[in-house]
Amino acid sequence: MFKQVDPKQKYSEMEKEKVDFWKKNKTFEKSVDQRPEDKMFSFYDGPPFITGVPHHGTLLSSVVKDCIPRFWTMKGYRVERRWGWDCHGLPAENMVENKLGIKSKSEIEGKIGIEKFNRTCMEETSKIADEWEEIVDRVGRWVEFKNAYKTMDNDYMESVWWAFKQLYDKDLIYEDVRVSLYCPRCATPISGFEVAMDNSYQMDKDISVYVKMKLAGSENKHFLVWTTTPWTLPANVALAVGKNIVYAEVKVKNQKQENIKQKPSLYFSEEETYIIAKDRLEALDADYEVLREFPGSELIGESYAPLFEHKIKDGYKVIQADFVGTEEGTGIVHLAPAFGEDDFNARKEKGLPIILNVDEEGKFNEGSWEGKFVWEANPEIVGWLKENGFLYRKENITHSYPHCHRCGTKLIYKAQSAWFAAIDSLRDKLLEKNEEINWVPGHLKEGRFKKGIESAPDWNISRDRYWGTAMPVWKCGNKKCSKVKAVGSYEELEELSGRKLEDYHRPWVDEVVWKCEKCGGEMKRIPQVFDCWMESGSMSFAQHHYPFENKEKFKKSFPADFISEYISQTRAWFYVMHVMAVGVFGDKSYKNVLTTGTIAGSDGKKMSKSLGNYTEPGEVLEKYSADALRFYFLSSVLMHAENLNFSEDAIKDIQRKTLGTLWNSYSFFTLYANTDNWTPGKKTAESANLLDRWILSELNGLIENIDENIKKYELIKPCREITNFVDNLSNWHIRRSRRRFWKSENDKDKENAYQTLWAVLVDFSKAIAPICPFISEEVYQNLTGKESVHLENYPEADAGKIDKKLDEKMKRTREIVELGLSLRAESGIKVRQPLSRLLVKGEDLENDFIDLIKDEVNVKEVIFQEKQGDNIKWKSGRHLEAGLDAEITPELQLEGKTRELIREIQETRKKADYEISDRILVYYRGGEEIFDSYSREIAGEVLAKKMEKTEKEPADYDIEKEVSIGGEKITVWLKRVK
Repeated sequence: MFKQVDPKQKYSEMEKEKVDFWKKNKTFEKSVDQRPEDKMFSFYDGPPFITGVPHHGTLLSSVVKDCIPRFWTMKGYRVERRWGWDCHGLPAENMVENKLGIKSKSEIEGKIGIEKFNRTCMEETSKIADEWEEIVDRVGRWVEFKNAYKTMDNDYMESVWWAFKQLYDKDLIYEDVRVSLYCPRCATPISGFEVAMDNSYQMDKDISVYVKMKLAGSENKHFLVWTTTPWTLPANVALAVGKNIVYAEVKVKNQKQENIKQKPSLYFSEEETYIIAKDRLEALDADYEVLREFPGSELIGESYAPLFEHKIKDGYKVIQADFVGTEEGTGIVHLAPAFGEDDFNARKEKGLPIILNVDEEGKFNEGSWEGKFVWEANPEIVGWLKENGFLYRKENITHSYPHCHRCGTKLIYKAQSAWFAAIDSLRDKLLEKNEEINWVPGHLKEGRFKKGIESAPDWNISRDRYWGTAMPVWKCGNKKCSKVKAVGSYEELEELSGRKLEDYHRPWVDEVVWKCEKCGGEMKRIPQVFDCWMESGSMSFAQHHYPFENKEKFKKSFPADFISEYISQTRAWFYVMHVMAVGVFGDKSYKNVLTTGTIAGSDGKKMSKSLGNYTEPGEVLEKYSADALRFYFLSSVLMHAENLNFSEDAIKDIQRKTLGTLWNSYSFFTLYANTDNWTPGKKTAESANLLDRWILSELNGLIENIDENIKKYELIKPCREITNFVDNLSNWHIRRSRRRFWKSENDKDKENAYQTLWAVLVDFSKAIAPICPFISEEVYQNLTGKESVHLENYPEADAGKIDKKLDEKMKRTREIVELGLSLRAESGIKVRQPLSRLLVKGEDLENDFIDLIKDEVNVKEVIFQEKQGDNIKWKSGRHLEAGLDAEITPELQLEGKTRELIREIQETRKKADYEISDRILVYYRGGEEIFDSYSREIAGEVLAKKMEKTEKEPADYDIEKEVSIGGEKITVWLKRVK
C-alpha cells in the first residue's frame, strides 16, 4: 500500500517536511559521501556579503547553484558544496560605522582607534544571520554551512598573501600615483567595476560653467573653457586642444533675445574676443562675428593667465590631446591632473605639474575654500568667477554621475598613491584563457566579458581602510633606502620579525617591524588593506588554505567545473577570479559559467517594499511552493542573462498548471492503486497498449532532452519539455486510460496501465529531481519506499522505447482532436452529445489512433479524404484540416441524453462521498426511454448492481438527485451496497 495522497495538500507544508527529513537523515551529506573521491565535479560558490539579507536575487542564484550540482551528483559525481562569507570591506565597515555613530574615516582613528573598530567589525561579522540558512534550506538548496569559509579567517588571509607574493614576484604588482574614482565619505578609492556592477549611477544636478581664460600677452583675447566640475578649477595647470580641430576667434555682440528669458544672462564684453571650436559656436548662445578661423595646431604652446595662480613649473600652457572633441563644451579642455584620468595621463606625457589641493575627505586643504567639501564649494567658486570677470555663462545640468556603491556618497576622481595589478601585462593571456571557457549564454564570451578584458585598466588592489586583509608589504623607514619586502606567509613574517600573531588584521599586523637588512633602518608595513574583491578572486585556492594545506584537494577542484552568478558579476567576481587564476597559475579559474539576468519588480523598477512591486520570498514560498519558484526562475529568460520583471501570477500558474497537475496525476495513481491493492512488479512488463507505448516514448525522449541540455547548462528547454510532458501524462495518457484502472475487462491491460503509470511517475521524479527537488522526493519515496530520489542515479534514456513515428502520429491525433472539439464549440454542441462523423483532409491513421479520436470528439466515424467536401464547415490546424458533421439524429440525441444522465449520477456519487470502487443501487423516476435503451451502459459506468424504476421515493437510500435531461425531469436515488 502507498501512503494516501491528499489532492488538496498544502505544498509548503510538504516541502517543510522534506527539509526536516533531509536534515535528520543527512541526505545531502550522504549524496556527497556516496560518490567516489576520484570522480569530482567541482563547484565554486560566489559568497554573499555577510551584511546582506536574502532576497529574490540571492534565491535565484541559490536555485541555479543547487540545480546543476544535484544533476551532476545524480550523474555519479562527487559534488562538494561549501558556503562562504565575504566579511571584509566597505559593507562591513559601513555597518559598524552606523553602529558606533561614526560619520567619517578620520573619526575611526581619532575617536575610537583602529583596534576597537576592527574588533567591532569582527564581532558583527561573526553574527551570521540564521535567516540565511533558513531561507536557503527552504528553497531546497543543499550546501555545507557549518564548514563555511570566511574571508576574515587567518588561513584565508594567508592564502591571499601568498597569491599577492606570486604576482609581485612576477612583476605584476606595482605602486603608483593614479587617478581613480574616490569616495570622500569612505576616504578610499573605489573600483570602476564596483560602481558599474551595482549600477551606482544617479541623476544629479550640477553647475556647468563656461570660463574665460586670458591668452598671455594679449589685452582682451580669451580661451573659452567649459567644465561641469568648477571645484577643479583651482587645480588647473593647462588647457588642451585638438591639433586638427578648426577653431574660431569671435566677438560676441549680444545675447539672443529668444534665450534671455529661458537662460541666465551671459557675462561678456564687446571689447573681448573668444577662442572656441568652430563646431561649438552654438555654445556662445549669442549673436557673434567670426574674426578668423585657424587649426588647433596654432594654439599649441601658447600660455594663458591662470584663474588661481600657483607657483608651479611648466604650467599654464596649451597642449595637444587626442581626447579633445567637439560633441559638447567648447573644444578646449581644462586640465586638473589631480582630478581627471585624461588630465593625469596628459600630465605624465607632457611633464605637467600637479596641484593636489583636496584632502582624503574631499575638502579643500588650502586657498579661499579651505575646509569646505568640494561639492559644497561649487556655487561659491562660480560666484567668485563671476565677481572677478572670469565667467562667461553658467547653467544647471542634470546628468548621470557615479556614487559610492556602499554609502551612496557622490564620488570624485582623485589622484592617490595606490597599488595596482598590471592587467595590461596579463591581457593577452586573459583573452586566450577566456576562449577555453564555456559561457552560458554564449554571446558573453565574445561580448561583454571579452570586451571588459580588452578595456580593463590596471586594477587598483589597495584600499586606505581598516577592516580587510592587510597588504603584506613592508618598507624601510629610511627615506634614502628603497628596500621593499612582500611577504607571502605567516611563517616568512615570523622568520623576518620573530613575531607570530593570533590575528593578522590591523592594528596588530601594523606593529610587526624588523631591521632593514640593506641599511639598518626599520621595516614597517604600509597602511593599506586589500580591495575585498582580491579576496573574492582568491576563493578557488584560499578556501582550501592553499598552498599551506589541502594541495591535492585544490588541484582536483581547479579549475572549477561550474560557477554561476548574475550578469553584473562579469565585471566583478567572474573577472577577478579570472585575473587571479591567470596571474597566479596561468590558467582559467572555471570551465563553465552560467550567467543569469537580474530580477526587477513587477513594474520593471528596482524591487522596493515602498513601491510594493514584489512579494517577499518567504511569502511566495508559503503561498505557492519552493518548487514553483525554482521552476519559475529556471524556465525564464533569466537563464539567458536577460532581465525579468517579477510576476507572482506566473509562479501561481506554474504551481497550478504544472506542479498541481503532476500532483493530481500522482494522487490519482495512489487512489486507484490502493483501491485495488496493487503493488509494482519486479520488472516492468512490455505493454502493447498504444497509450502506454506512447507515454514511455515521451518519457524517454524527455529524459534524453533534459540530460543533453543540462550537460550544456541550458535550463529553459528542459523546463518547457517538463511542462509539456506533465500535460501529456495527465490530460492525455491518464485521462484516456482512466477506464482501464477501474473498469478494464482485460486484467493484463489493467496491470499494464498500473505498471506503466507507476514506472513513468518514478522515472519522471528522478528526471525532474534537480529542478523540483521537493515534489520529486515526495513521489519517489512514496512510490518506491526507498530513502531518497537524490541518492539515486539520473535515469538513462532507453533508446529502444523512443518511437518518433509514434510520437508524430500521436501529435497528429491530438491536432485532429483539437480541431474537432473546436468545431463542436463553434457549433454550440456539447462533447457529451454524440455526432455521426468527423472528416479529415490528410493521410490516414491506424485504427488505434482513430479510436482515440472517436472517443475524444465523440463521433461514430472518422473519415480521411484527400480534399474538402460534403458542404460541411471545415477548420484548418497547424498541419491539416477537419470538418464536422453537426446533424443530430433522434438516435444520437438519445445517446447524448444518456451520457448527460451518466454524468449527473457520477456527480451525485461524488457528493455522497462514495469510494471509487463502491457498488450502488439506482432507483429512478422518469427517463424511461433512456433507461430502457441504455441500462447496461449506464450500470457499467456508474457501478450499479441494479437499476430499478419507481413511482415513489424508495424506503432506503443515501442521496437523491433531481435533474433535467433534454427538458424531461428525472429523479434518481442512490444506495451504496456491499
